[in-house]
Amino acid sequence: MHALVILLPLLNSILCGLFGRYLGSSGCVRASFLSLFLTALVSWVTFCNVAFWGGAIYSPLFPWVHSGCLGADWCLAIDALSATMLIVVTTVSFLVHVYSSEYLGADPHVGRFFSYISLFTFFMVALVTADGLLQLFFGWEGVGLCSYLLISFWYTRIKAGKAAIKAVLVNRVADVFIVLGLGLLFFYTNTLSLGGAFAVAPWLSSKYGLDALCLLLFLGAMGKSAQLGLHTWLPDAMEGPTPVSALIHAATMVTAGVFLVVRCSSLFEYSSFSLGVVAVVGALTAFVAATIALLQHDIKKVIAYSTCSQLGYMFFSCGLSNYGAGLFHLFNHAFFKALLFLSAGSLIHGWGDEQDMRRLGGSARIMPATYACVLLGSLSLGGFPFLSGFYSKDFILETAAGAYTVSGSFAYTLGSVTALLTSFYSFRLIFLAFVRPPSAPRTVAAAAHEPGPAMLFPMGVLSVGSIFSGYLFKDMFIGLGSSFTSSFAYVSPERCYDLGAEFAPFVYKSAPAVLSLSGVLLALLLYSCAASGVSRFVLGLRPVTTLLWDKWHFDKAYNRLFVSPALALGYSVFFRSLDKGFIEQVGPTGIGRLTFKLSKAAKYLQSGYIHAYLTLMVGGMVLLLLV
Repeated sequence: MHALVILLPLLNSILCGLFGRYLGSSGCVRASFLSLFLTALVSWVTFCNVAFWGGAIYSPLFPWVHSGCLGADWCLAIDALSATMLIVVTTVSFLVHVYSSEYLGADPHVGRFFSYISLFTFFMVALVTADGLLQLFFGWEGVGLCSYLLISFWYTRIKAGKAAIKAVLVNRVADVFIVLGLGLLFFYTNTLSLGGAFAVAPWLSSKYGLDALCLLLFLGAMGKSAQLGLHTWLPDAMEGPTPVSALIHAATMVTAGVFLVVRCSSLFEYSSFSLGVVAVVGALTAFVAATIALLQHDIKKVIAYSTCSQLGYMFFSCGLSNYGAGLFHLFNHAFFKALLFLSAGSLIHGWGDEQDMRRLGGSARIMPATYACVLLGSLSLGGFPFLSGFYSKDFILETAAGAYTVSGSFAYTLGSVTALLTSFYSFRLIFLAFVRPPSAPRTVAAAAHEPGPAMLFPMGVLSVGSIFSGYLFKDMFIGLGSSFTSSFAYVSPERCYDLGAEFAPFVYKSAPAVLSLSGVLLALLLYSCAASGVSRFVLGLRPVTTLLWDKWHFDKAYNRLFVSPALALGYSVFFRSLDKGFIEQVGPTGIGRLTFKLSKAAKYLQSGYIHAYLTLMVGGMVLLLLV
């Protein structure tokens, strides 16, 4: 039965992709509903078996790769970590399938869309149930392929095509590092199985190779999870359909990097240097992404940058050896982030594809259900007490405060400031898109409207998850000595900071919640006044706002350092010199021209006079004799 969790999405992808034209839109929708519902149901049953009755599931399926020392069979390996990821992936994917039936109901290519997102789910399930790093890498590359297909789903849009190419290129840079990491691991251990790698981790700790191995794996995770420096593809990925954004940001691709670090905790725990790098990079990403979100006007990009920021929290939690809290935040984040994206999609759909928050103002009165969902998702994102984000994010910051290390103090400081910024930009979104009247003329004359039940149902389910998931599962993930967490994450005894978090001073434990509420009050104060007041405030901070408008100049720097030189090299050397100057002259077209000229000269030999032919024959014989 457990194999159904990976087979059903693949079969549905094949069915919709190859036979979608015969099934029609309604047939593809019904097939997708049934297959993904059964997949989610099997995932929840598996999670209950693993979480509440203990034990892991190991199910070999078929032989796969056997070459020399390298051997890998395809197996389903489901422990507590895999089971948690399974319910996140399959539940959100099922809800996205339901939502898409209405959101893309009028699209003529809906069968292709369902084929792509089912294939996306298949590759992510293959990744999280992998028994070895080779199988994990198969799913890793698969989700990258599907992200390209889904971001460029509307392939007639030039911006969508460019965004998809950018996502592929940035992730290929990161994938180079993970391939090098796998190669280094195989060089040291002659295996790519997780058990074999973890068994030799203590021996590797005496070599510099372990630090290099962990850093290479983390650099690969940085690309997939859009961490600082390799984050620029994620906001541009918003050019795809909104359900795709929900799937990528909440459940599938971007969570793969966090999963990799948690899965390889037995390696990272023997490399203190690598864990420090993970913590620092995660904290910097959380802060930088939150600052960029402050001034964005595209509603989907605000939510996208919040994803980068929240992933930073997960990473610095793992860098502080608090893998349970990092996974718990990933679990909660899946609910409220999918809710935010689907609710934003409802708003965009209702206003005729308008995404500028300045033109969406006053929508609370017109779309109250959507407003309630966005408000709930924003409160959970901001860490409002007793919602899902509060339990996980605050515990991450308490752990950082109780770590009493340089990286812990650094992460706690930036994480606390980021909590204030997160609340501020979340409620800026609320005020601009729902509360205040529009501050720019609307481009759509038609009145907005609430979505139908196929879109409201997933939003309602995710709303329930955003309220209760933190409270219901907190003891499982972050309880002291949690057997659930210890079953999938090894933590070195000297790096166990749970006890420090439990007895951290009250001021450190209360500061994140106070700062989150302060962000709400600051947004209320600033955006309840006139628009001219906001403009004056922003103009007064021009050097800072210019930096944030330009997204800390990352895109400009990459264009100058890499893109422009590559284009210049391609045009001057490869196009003008190599292609036009050499290949077209000597290559197929050049040979054609040369043949034409030779044949044109040779036709004069066919004169029709016998004495001319005899002369040529005798001359040729004399020439051969001389040679």
